[in-house]
Amino acid sequence: MLGPRYFYVIIGGGLAGLQLARQLSRDVFFKGKKIAIIDSDFSMPVKTWCFWEKGKGKWDDLLTKSWNKGKFISSEENIDLQLSPYTYKMIKAKDYHQKLQDEIEESGDIEFITDEIQKIDPVTMKAKGQKKSYGATHFFDSRVDPSYLESKKHTTIFQHFKGWEVETEKPVFTPDSFTMMDYRIKYPDATAFTYILPFTEKKALVEYTFFSPFLTEDKVYDEMLQQYFEKVLKTKDFKIKSTETGVIPMTDFPFDKANTEQITKIGTGGGWVKPSTGYSFKNTEKRIAKIIDNIKSGKQPGENLINNKFRKYDAIFLDVLAQNNQKGEEIFTKFYTKNSPQDIFRYLDEETSVSEDLKIMLSLYSFDFVASFFRKTF
Repeated sequence: MLGPRYFYVIIGGGLAGLQLARQLSRDVFFKGKKIAIIDSDFSMPVKTWCFWEKGKGKWDDLLTKSWNKGKFISSEENIDLQLSPYTYKMIKAKDYHQKLQDEIEESGDIEFITDEIQKIDPVTMKAKGQKKSYGATHFFDSRVDPSYLESKKHTTIFQHFKGWEVETEKPVFTPDSFTMMDYRIKYPDATAFTYILPFTEKKALVEYTFFSPFLTEDKVYDEMLQQYFEKVLKTKDFKIKSTETGVIPMTDFPFDKANTEQITKIGTGGGWVKPSTGYSFKNTEKRIAKIIDNIKSGKQPGENLINNKFRKYDAIFLDVLAQNNQKGEEIFTKFYTKNSPQDIFRYLDEETSVSEDLKIMLSLYSFDFVASFFRKTF
């Protein structure tokens, strides 16, 4: 059964899909164009997004917490990170989803459709769903191409984690300083660390996170988190208020190569997750702005969304971690001891010059990086 035909159809109502729909609904350039956003489930997810930026931002009214200081802790280093002029910010996904869904619905310009899209026919320009088929002039598609998992040419590791939002009996957290990485509780032969977002002296989100080629059982995260509370925080007296889990692909697979005149891949499915870190929130904001600018300039929406220079850097870094996963603590210790937080943030935001890139890369220099350079270049 064929449903209505739209000018744009956005497939997926997650971080990228909702933000794209919001920007289209707020821009007079797109007034009068029939637009739909389709997802199998528009319910509020339990997850957290963090990002850094200078000064005030467009999402400040949604912040759960922000920090101007942080820590990096390894077996031999305990580094205080003074972030100014940057601030590290946290948003809960349920707050983001609720606000954007409300704003989009209030605009009256975009239709929400609950359905699961199975495939897009680029010839007929119809998206086949379980309930109907939907025609459009252009599709923005957030579905992830699973073939990245089988690619022998590209590297994939996973950022996978479990977090406990806890309340302790006694003060154990420092609320004005988050912990980017703490390597004191180790998992054998893997890059794994504890990440802490403190809200008060007694409340925090504490996550145990892996950057690894493998996944693990749920009980492993619980065991590592329990060890952290007992051995590092020195407490057994706490209540778990909620939990969150996630698996984020960190890959140099070129998802964006699927972009055409009719279809633009977005979100994780478009390669918008920064391969070397797993961060996606600010990348999403930047790339949606680029899509809007491309459309207004008469270009294909998906043109030049990915910086190939930094994709090459990320590919080398991922290869090092995939080939030498047990060396993650050593690599990140070099990264944080030999570079300022400001330089690190600019590099990860893909705002550095070649000479600045070289400084960062030399700080990580080892035979492993040289071997990965040749593996990924030739």
